[in-house]
Amino acid sequence: MSRIGKAIITIPAGVTITENNGVVTAKGPKGELSQELTAGITLEQKDGELTVNRPSESKQHKALHGLYRALINNMIVGVSEGFEKKLELVGVGYRASHSGQKLELALGFSHGIVLELPGEVKVDTLTEKGKNPIITLTSYDKQLLGMVAAKIRSFRKPEPYKGKGVRFVGENVRRKAGKSA
Repeated sequence: MSRIGKAIITIPAGVTITENNGVVTAKGPKGELSQELTAGITLEQKDGELTVNRPSESKQHKALHGLYRALINNMIVGVSEGFEKKLELVGVGYRASHSGQKLELALGFSHGIVLELPGEVKVDTLTEKGKNPIITLTSYDKQLLGMVAAKIRSFRKPEPYKGKGVRFVGENVRRKAGKSA
């Protein structure tokens, strides 16, 4: 049996879970998310705990059991606490600034990059003298947050020789030796 799928989800105070025609909706203080369930996956809710059940032991149901449990858990954590990702700009002259939902990046190209962010994602930029600029993204939707962070990182991925580029804070970039004389 799926170890992830059989784990019980505890529902924090202030979060409500509803299921209607195979669509699970989570409402909380940060927002509202919904996820469609397929293949007969059912939810059982009692005493502030949620259990995800599968109808049979078929390979398809086993595969989807842990997936939907993880997706529902991410929805609950998102609407109650939210998620955060931090990106670091490593390189001379790399800058980041924001105004509203527009993120402006200077990443060593001949032009600046302006990225319009979705309304669910909040952005904050921090630039301190002598340190790399840091972009902080927060949202209640983990999937959308990951997609936006990956899009920003794709503008200038960290290169292996000098380590310059956009990386996640704490990400380890594997370095290569340069030319030897």
